[in-house]
Amino acid sequence: MAEIRIENVTKRFGNFVAVDDATLTVADKEFVVLLGPSGCGKTTLLRAVAGLGMPDDGRITIGGRDLTYLPPRERNISMVFQSYAIFPHMTVYDNIAFGLKMRKVNVNETKRRVHQSAELLHIEQLLDRYPSKMSGGQRQRVAVARAIAMQAQVLLMDEPLSNLDALLRLEMRAELKQLLNELEVTTIYVTHDQIEALSMGDRIAVMKAGVIQQIDHPTTVYDKPANEFVAGFIGNPPMNFMSGTMHRNNGQVELRIGQFTVCPSYEMQPVLKSYGDQQMLIGIRAENMETLRTPAADAVEVSVQVVEPLGSQNLLTVRVGEDLIKVATHPTFAVEPGGNLWLRFPADKIRWIDRDSGRVLYP
Repeated sequence: MAEIRIENVTKRFGNFVAVDDATLTVADKEFVVLLGPSGCGKTTLLRAVAGLGMPDDGRITIGGRDLTYLPPRERNISMVFQSYAIFPHMTVYDNIAFGLKMRKVNVNETKRRVHQSAELLHIEQLLDRYPSKMSGGQRQRVAVARAIAMQAQVLLMDEPLSNLDALLRLEMRAELKQLLNELEVTTIYVTHDQIEALSMGDRIAVMKAGVIQQIDHPTTVYDKPANEFVAGFIGNPPMNFMSGTMHRNNGQVELRIGQFTVCPSYEMQPVLKSYGDQQMLIGIRAENMETLRTPAADAVEVSVQVVEPLGSQNLLTVRVGEDLIKVATHPTFAVEPGGNLWLRFPADKIRWIDRDSGRVLYP
């Protein structure tokens, strides 16, 4: 068993709190992604698990063993760094074998593990080559192969694909996910790339300013964000936000955004009635709005500002009152900048956000 428990971990650098009372459990063989913007504390938390930066408070266990203050060599972990960290003066074989030699694994077992991990990463033909003669993608494969060869309980990965170009990153992402599924190793993966997080992780832990904001399955984090930050950070383009004032109409609540009225779903009515006539924020994703060419009673007229053809869809920037929002349409939906169309907001796709706390409200 290699369950990781991070309990109330805090890490400070002087007066700056890099990780603030973080609690996270990674089940045995689970793949969890730490996601957040640069400087949010995700790498600092990963380094605390690795033993490369001891926490100031809290506790870290792996498989029930407390290793909060143990050195890295006593933790039975492997780590893949953003910068690859492979030795330029060593061949691929020697790079992969380096950790095994440090642990004094016998020669035959070292050879077996090196060839096995090289085959898994499809670099067995490069074992005699030096890093200077390889591409960035090949060097990244060497770094992963070296980590896998250690056969550690836990694999830690710190933005391992960030230095690759977009096409190679896409290829490596799929290969890495398949590989880790086969190996069934407990993994914590750090990235600021939300597409990587959504496509790879069993669960995602979203961080902001050292605090874990939400931990859940990728589709849940996307469809049911916990707060305004998560809603705005996850998704490409990010969720649209619009502000309005709550009103009562025949005993039901509604939100007025300029001359437009948004009606909550039946399930949301009881939740919103306690807010009275106050400001409220709503969020809706670009792909969740219905676009119409003709007026409808429950649709708002908008003016198109920008049209971005993206192949699989057209991304429109439209003005709703004082707000500019993004709308995704089918690539055959022809519209020009300066033109008008009508938008319908499905009630079940709207997310209602408390302006004071930033919390997303649910029935």
